[in-house]
Amino acid sequence: MKSFLRLLRYGLPYTLEWVPGVFLLAVVGVLDTLRVALFVPILGVVLDPESKSSALPLFPSAPPRWQFDVHRMIPGWMHMHNVLTVIAVALIGSTIIKGICDYAGTYLVNYAGFGTITDLRNRLYETIIRRSASFFHRHPTGTILSTLINDVDRVQIALSSVLGDFLQQFFTFTFTVCLVIVYGRRLSWALLIFVPVVITSARRIGRSVRKRTRTGQDKLAEIQNILHETVTGNRIVKAFNTELWEILRFQKAAKRLFRANLHSVRVASISSPLMDTIGSMAIALLLWIGRNEIQHGRMTAPVFITFIILLFKLYDPVRRFAAYYNSFQQAMGASASIFAFFDVKDDVIERPRAAVLARFRGSIRFENVGFSYANADGEQEVLDHVDLEVRTGEVLAVVGPSGAGKSTLVNLIPRFFDVTSGRILIDGQDIRTLTLASLRRQVAQVTQETILFNDTVRNNIAYGQPEARLSLVERAARNALAHDFILRMPQGYDTVVGEKGFRLSGGERQRIAIARALLKDAPILILDEATSALDAESESLVQAALSNLMRDRTVLVIAHRLSTIRRANRIAVLEDGRITAVGCHEDLLLCSATYQRLYHLQFIEMPEAPAADPLAPAFTALREAH
Repeated sequence: MKSFLRLLRYGLPYTLEWVPGVFLLAVVGVLDTLRVALFVPILGVVLDPESKSSALPLFPSAPPRWQFDVHRMIPGWMHMHNVLTVIAVALIGSTIIKGICDYAGTYLVNYAGFGTITDLRNRLYETIIRRSASFFHRHPTGTILSTLINDVDRVQIALSSVLGDFLQQFFTFTFTVCLVIVYGRRLSWALLIFVPVVITSARRIGRSVRKRTRTGQDKLAEIQNILHETVTGNRIVKAFNTELWEILRFQKAAKRLFRANLHSVRVASISSPLMDTIGSMAIALLLWIGRNEIQHGRMTAPVFITFIILLFKLYDPVRRFAAYYNSFQQAMGASASIFAFFDVKDDVIERPRAAVLARFRGSIRFENVGFSYANADGEQEVLDHVDLEVRTGEVLAVVGPSGAGKSTLVNLIPRFFDVTSGRILIDGQDIRTLTLASLRRQVAQVTQETILFNDTVRNNIAYGQPEARLSLVERAARNALAHDFILRMPQGYDTVVGEKGFRLSGGERQRIAIARALLKDAPILILDEATSALDAESESLVQAALSNLMRDRTVLVIAHRLSTIRRANRIAVLEDGRITAVGCHEDLLLCSATYQRLYHLQFIEMPEAPAADPLAPAFTALREAH
């Protein structure tokens, strides 16, 4: 019920469509029932050759003031007196009006339903895209996609086509029950015997369907996880000859989904034959009772025949209600995972009335910073009591063994994660008191994993700045040494680079990422293993582009290659989450055992001399200026 009420809140903006849509479907129910009621005068007057009456009462046994003659349905200006003509016009007219109301009501209800789902989907995407990095660590991509697509689709089916059909059948059912009571009188109360059976069985089946639906959605998310991993990692799959293993893994997951779907169908399919059985038992009982009523003169044959027709008509909505209930239960099961994403408490929250950070001019200071995250084994400590200051215009390199926490350290600056102890100050302000937008405007990143979108080169460079002029985009590309190879592409800056930039080489992707950072013109630059995955020639070009990017910026560099970082103003050695030494290259060779070990591994034990460093002039100039 809680999930249902939350869904209703998303439907409030569409009240102007819901209300007339529901009203029109109620008219459909009235007219649909009225057409069946016409059988009383048809059988009692029109088709009775002995009848001389011109009256066409719908409720012949009702008190006079409750009588309704079919002639009242015909406009006075038509001057119709023939009973056959009156009945024909009433039947055709009610059918045409019913059709118009059915079309308009169904359209309005579906408009409101689809609008509600569109708002829900947009809100869900907005919620997901604004989550902190830890959210995406905890939830696999396939699970997120399954919720955003499959779960929302389940709710969409229930709130659009199924809801419209349900409302029509509900009103038809309601008005048919009223006529059944009017025509059947004592006979109609026999139906109450079956009501508890129908309600109880429908509820029990619905609960089971809801549970099975959630299981099926989980199995579908498992398949989407496998699909995402193998499609994005298809080169690794081919390189290790694991196509057969992945196929078998996918088939096993598909088999589990198949079984989950069968369980759901097995439970849901019980409802229709169960309603058939209950309905046939009720009608058989009423036929036996009705025969006695006619024999004793308490009911006429036309009224009883109409009563039986109404019962058959009543039976159809009852049978459908079981399917509608199952569909709504499936939607409730799917909405549970949707609202679970809404209810996740984010780790990184912007404070109310947070301050706007002006352009960076002072320093970045880590004060007793600690960071840890929870896993199956408890709290995993990554950083511990880190004290460090980076002054404006300085190039600070961070080195250390793998897993020491280097990437975590720099990712704390734009608040991809929040510190668990201590604080980080930029220009003397705790970054947790600043707006996320103003903080992240100050930071540009170039990482080992270059993320490009399936869009044009121009739009990838101008990402986040769609209004940027082409001349500015080209200038950034020139400084990133990317302009020449872009012009050689089929459509130049309008060439689509493909998913993750697969149509480009690693060096080309990296230079476009550098151009994007140049266009952003952020005063703080983070280089996280920016050249570690490139060959020597590509690295030389990327390093030259990086030297342009680093000019007049405060730079934090993470790299394994000491040839790249030894000319930084200062080098911080990070080991087991702690800063163990800070200094220049020469000082660290004398005082830091960890730095000495890294240096010896790269230079002393390498038979060939290290290649010349294209970044040397830029590092030297920055260090001397600082």
